[in-house]
Amino acid sequence: MNFLVVENSGLLTTVQDLGRDGFGPLGVSPSGAADPVALRLGNLLLGNEPGAAALEMTLDGGSFTFPGGAAIALAGADFPATLNGRPVEMWIPHAVHPGANLTLGQTRTGARCYLCIAGGVQVPAFLGSASTHLLSGLGGFQGRALRKGDLLPIGTPMKVLRRNKIALPVLQALKPGKLLRVNVGPQADWFSEETSRTLFQSAFRVSEESDRTGLRLEGPALKTTATKEMISEGVSLGAIQITPSGQPIVLFVEQQTAGGYPKIANVIGADLHSIGQLRPRNEIRFAQVSLEEARSLWIAQQELLRSGEKLFA
Repeated sequence: MNFLVVENSGLLTTVQDLGRDGFGPLGVSPSGAADPVALRLGNLLLGNEPGAAALEMTLDGGSFTFPGGAAIALAGADFPATLNGRPVEMWIPHAVHPGANLTLGQTRTGARCYLCIAGGVQVPAFLGSASTHLLSGLGGFQGRALRKGDLLPIGTPMKVLRRNKIALPVLQALKPGKLLRVNVGPQADWFSEETSRTLFQSAFRVSEESDRTGLRLEGPALKTTATKEMISEGVSLGAIQITPSGQPIVLFVEQQTAGGYPKIANVIGADLHSIGQLRPRNEIRFAQVSLEEARSLWIAQQELLRSGEKLFA
């Protein structure tokens, strides 16, 4: 069996795939890659299934040795990387010779970089997924973030390395943004028209307290006009909850599956990957779109990700 050795785990490195949908009623959020678009592209470069498990690094990379060699691709945010001291280009496959070391530094762009490996990271599935669910300590590698000295089973090296890269127009079309498009939330009528205008006319800052459960935002208070209290109900990925202080929380991949705060809006599916690349202190804005627009944007994004050879330069 082939292995990867963790020499330095970085700030927060976990095993992630595309998550485990359908278990919300049991209280288990999907987890999975914070930027699923980057994960899919990195896997496609290597001939993997789009949802093959990879390593998700947050803000700061790590150092990894491949005793038996491997084929890899880096996708997502730009973490400066070297392979045995030589710079490693993103969005293109690389052959890793037996015993070689890959080292990644702190991010120069977004929040998360994905180390995709031919054959994927071979950890046992939990509820049909290899993704790490940190809150429950389940899935991934022993249900936790990686540590120095961990040995992770990985796929065998490719005999023939693909020499393609993701086309620049594709990267531009799928580039994460800081303008998040939203649909109206189920409790939007709990807020005045003035408050709704404030949501769409103001900038909000990502708080240092943000993590994979949700992004806490700092900005103008968005107070509800309702005098009643909510009964807790199921919540969706990307829901924008408003706390009693008036500050928003954008629920993310390890969210609680039920909540009692009113939801003024919900980030559309085509922009969820952008949430995964937001860093503390980033400034973001919101724009409202219709359900029809959200559906069209989602279909267009998925068609591009399934466009086969059109993805590659």
